[in-house]
Amino acid sequence: MADNALVLLISALVLAGAVALIALALRWRRKCRKARGNPNPARDYAPRAKWGGGRGALNYSSFVFMDVDGDGKFGKADRPMGGIVVRAYDDKGAFLCAVRTNNGGFANFVLSASKHRAVLRAPGKYRFSVSVPKGWRVSTGNEDQSLRLDAVPGSPAGLAGEDLPKAVGLSPARFVRGTAAAEATLSLIARGKPLETAKLAPGGFHIDLPDKADMLAISGPGIDRRLVLSPYATDLGLLRPGAIAADAALETVAFSGVTALPFQKVPCGHGGLDWRNFNALTGQYVANSEGYVNGNLSRGHVAYTSSGHPAEFWRAEPFGFHSVMLTAAWLSSEGEVALVESWLGDELVASDEIVLSALAPVHYAPMLKAVTRVRVSTKHYWQAVLDELVLAR
Repeated sequence: MADNALVLLISALVLAGAVALIALALRWRRKCRKARGNPNPARDYAPRAKWGGGRGALNYSSFVFMDVDGDGKFGKADRPMGGIVVRAYDDKGAFLCAVRTNNGGFANFVLSASKHRAVLRAPGKYRFSVSVPKGWRVSTGNEDQSLRLDAVPGSPAGLAGEDLPKAVGLSPARFVRGTAAAEATLSLIARGKPLETAKLAPGGFHIDLPDKADMLAISGPGIDRRLVLSPYATDLGLLRPGAIAADAALETVAFSGVTALPFQKVPCGHGGLDWRNFNALTGQYVANSEGYVNGNLSRGHVAYTSSGHPAEFWRAEPFGFHSVMLTAAWLSSEGEVALVESWLGDELVASDEIVLSALAPVHYAPMLKAVTRVRVSTKHYWQAVLDELVLAR
């Protein structure tokens, strides 16, 4: 009996192998025939006559953008956001899939009536929900959208939506934080008029910014300063005496002028400075690179700390280090801490720790009047992204 069972098993395996070989041969034959093409020229450009079926697949996409100016529409000032989670649910509310937006700001859900890998496979109503980061605002008011998919024979996927999800705009959380060495007063200004005033006690402070605030002023013993606010969070570091004057001439060093190539090491001489361990790249150079996209303010090149190791820029002649935009390169490093150390000759004049996000830059503004070298490092050796370095010469 055992011998008979063994013979049957071997026969079954041989038969299965033969069937698999036949299937492979047929597939190979079809591929070869397709590769050769059709010998009949009459069908080269003929209009399609049969419109049944639909065995392909398409991306059904939800688009998310950073609404920099907060006006609720995708405009020239705004940027696609990478790394934002969008979830799809069926008409019964059952969870189907969660997808992160890519470098172009698109969360792509595979749509197909025939492909098993498709998320959206049947007619019906579907809900698409954008996961809003803590503290951020949905400027378009449509983080949840429901749309219907219908069967459309002859369409590439066999299905089509009544529309695509409308673009979802997110405005970054805005706050100002820092450390006061002594009592001070922080005033928020909107279009030249006082908006709010807060008393700062010695120690750390964190103040949420009203939407209208476009400037802050700090007054205190030796620490008076004014700063034009960006659309992002602001970190002032330790409020040190002798800040750059409000009327000082400022110069922005960007990184799009480093190279026409997608990627290159930042050369000495760029922006009149020497550089070590900084590279410049485009936001599209690395796939699924959230911080390289979200921290790219000009849609050109940004700089980053090469391999996450400490990097420096310097010059023999002192210069003013006003501010820089800092972003964590990856969502995997959300909350990474950057250490920015500034020297004047051999003297360490400033050392600040800045908590980074890959979703949006932090405007670090130490406003140091005179430095000769600045060193940027990260606590866990993840890459830090830099853009819009502002100097006073």
